[in-house]
Amino acid sequence: MEYRSKVYLYALLFCFTLAACNGQSKKKVAEENTKEEKRETTTNGTTASNTFLTPESSISINPLTDPTGLPLSYKGQLCHWVRTIFEDSKGNLWFGTNHYGLMRYDGEGLEYFTDEDGLGGGRINDIVEDKEGNVWISTYGGLSKFDGNSFTNYPVKVGPVDNDLWALVVGTDGDFWISTSEGVVRYDGKEFTHFPIPLAEVEDLNPILSPRRVSAIAEDNLGNIWFGTDGHGITIYHPDSEDQGETFSHITTKEGLADNNVAQLFKDSEGNVWIGTMFGGIGRYDGKTFANFTKEGAIKGVEAAGLYEDKQGNIWFSAEHEGVYRYDGTSFQNFYEKEGLISGGILSIYEDSKGRFWMGGWKGLFRYDKSVDLSSGKAFTPVTQHGPWE
Repeated sequence: MEYRSKVYLYALLFCFTLAACNGQSKKKVAEENTKEEKRETTTNGTTASNTFLTPESSISINPLTDPTGLPLSYKGQLCHWVRTIFEDSKGNLWFGTNHYGLMRYDGEGLEYFTDEDGLGGGRINDIVEDKEGNVWISTYGGLSKFDGNSFTNYPVKVGPVDNDLWALVVGTDGDFWISTSEGVVRYDGKEFTHFPIPLAEVEDLNPILSPRRVSAIAEDNLGNIWFGTDGHGITIYHPDSEDQGETFSHITTKEGLADNNVAQLFKDSEGNVWIGTMFGGIGRYDGKTFANFTKEGAIKGVEAAGLYEDKQGNIWFSAEHEGVYRYDGTSFQNFYEKEGLISGGILSIYEDSKGRFWMGGWKGLFRYDKSVDLSSGKAFTPVTQHGPWE
């Protein structure tokens, strides 16, 4: 119970930091305008000059501080926290941050966007692309769309739902599923609709932010939509069962879930659903049974996130204060300080189309070089304005 309390305190403080600092993105993150390079991008009908840093630029971003004066930057790093990483169909890399808005690397340099450029603002939690090539971003201030030229922000306020968005998933039918601090919203490209989901009854409810918050969404191979919650376990929507009157089902610790506070949901290429939790570590559901790898002693760390499957079919995830793990289908391999990873709080893992491996989280952005011999070298490198990019 002592360790659980420590983790809970950390998570609580982290969430308060998110809420307290979302306003920090309302200023440009770079100064020295006479020295920095500028790009003009049309945003919401106006032209804005965005901060554009090339590897050869002599300036860097302007460090921010939180309301208490604590620094929100690390020397040489691109930002304080990278929450999510995504590559669009044009090969642009997008990085969502906690305090520095949205970053984009296009192969030439790094560009920063904030609410002054039309972005919703605040914490960036998720990034997806639709079939028309638009990039969509879930933010603390609504749902933002980038069409290649400009940002348009859509306030999401329907029913009890507010603009505090978390997970963003495009379903196989093209509809957007959006989780918020007050429930779920469905967007069909024309209209936002509140989508009420029933929550499971649990003992010892222990939400981190809100008992109504939906923290994660995933679609399984059967077309069912999984909703991870902040204390109520998992609610599953079965659209094909609506005629039978059994539209929803629940999974909690009673059914084998590692913990009722869900941090992330991820479906792998074999149809397994992986569940990262706040207090129970990592688990996997194969359609019949649950495996709890933390409880079984295969991994350390009880707060797990960053779930990702690489091109070889390996499953990656992070465990707070324990670095990251790679699962090859048989065993787990841990990577942390000995391998050069200086962050114990990785939130996102991504392998791009060029085979470059990126990890983002506390202390910014990192590259993983899988060609490095771990017995003689460090596989992880912090990414600065000067790279490594290619």
